Amino acid sequence: MSQIEQTAQLRVLKTPEPVKAAQKPGANPVSFDTLRLVLDKGGPGFAQFALNNACNANCGFCNFARDKFPKSEWKYVERQGALDAIDTLYRNGVRYMVWTGGEPTLHPNLIEFTQHASNLGMKVMLVSNGGLFKPEKIKALHAAGTSSFIISIDAAEIEAHENNRGLPGVCEKIKDANRVLKELGVQSTASVTMSRLLDYEKLPEFLLSLGFGAVTFSYPVTELGSNFLGFSTSELVNYSKEELLAAFDKVKALKKSGIHVLNPTAGLEEMQRYITGDEQKFPCLGGFRYFYLDWDLMLWRCHYWEKPMCHISEFDETKLVRDGCTRCMIDCYRDSSVMHHVGVSVHDTYQALKKGDIVGGVKALTRKGNLGSLGAVMEELPWLIRF
Repeated sequence: MSQIEQTAQLRVLKTPEPVKAAQKPGANPVSFDTLRLVLDKGGPGFAQFALNNACNANCGFCNFARDKFPKSEWKYVERQGALDAIDTLYRNGVRYMVWTGGEPTLHPNLIEFTQHASNLGMKVMLVSNGGLFKPEKIKALHAAGTSSFIISIDAAEIEAHENNRGLPGVCEKIKDANRVLKELGVQSTASVTMSRLLDYEKLPEFLLSLGFGAVTFSYPVTELGSNFLGFSTSELVNYSKEELLAAFDKVKALKKSGIHVLNPTAGLEEMQRYITGDEQKFPCLGGFRYFYLDWDLMLWRCHYWEKPMCHISEFDETKLVRDGCTRCMIDCYRDSSVMHHVGVSVHDTYQALKKGDIVGGVKALTRKGNLGSLGAVMEELPWLIRF
């Protein structure tokens, strides 16, 4: 019997406790829930939920590309399994849900999934190439509870971006989407992969012309151990050590430009230490507070890891992993871990003091990296408050 068949049987045998919808404002404030999660679990978790492996784009630095990954292998997460998975993630302290793919807007149940997660009290974010955006779809996603849109941009000019994506006219759709989002008061962020397509100096002006006020940089990934295909050995993202260090310096320089760079400086410098093989200050929280859930409902600690943790139906605190991993440079895990580092230290301090371990509490509170983590939070506070 296969692993998926075995876990499917376990799902039938194991009936989880029902998840209650979020109470009305004032009855259970988000701030109280966040504080409780920091003290009890190390902070609110986030999950990247790949709803499908199908994609309508043809990016040169991604193996989800439509010319590389055949339609015969496309998969979409099934409706009820996804709804149950959202409940399970919420029960285990996940409060930030990121829809990804492939291209998640291809999934027919996206609105329903968003509404369900939002009703529980999760902050829901959508990562998209924008190829299927229309004003009415944007409004429907917002009404369902999407709190932030993260939209892919590959270059500092229309032609280069659209050629790489294989999506003619997508920049105009992104402009229209950002106009609607601004009217709705919704956060929109450009997601830019560090590649040879980029002209870093021209990028801020181009992003502002498309209606963005913030950008997050995805670090180039040439290999992944999981079933996630968001990587490539393409020359577009294949850098020498010296080239990559220089590219990170260019990103740091953009901190002084007219657009808000969300990657914290401490995170960028941590990645430069990773490239040079120097000691890492901020262990990744993948598998502890951050997770990747795939279209087969298998839960992974991150995109990079070779084996899943378990089927989502088996997920509980006994499956959590906290081993100080620093194996990769995937931005959504590593940068978040930099900012979350101090929160986990507060959790460790509290847990130690509860047991009467004063020495352990002091060690956790004075842990290496806490000041840098706090500085990263303060650096990104304007965006965090808006979000």
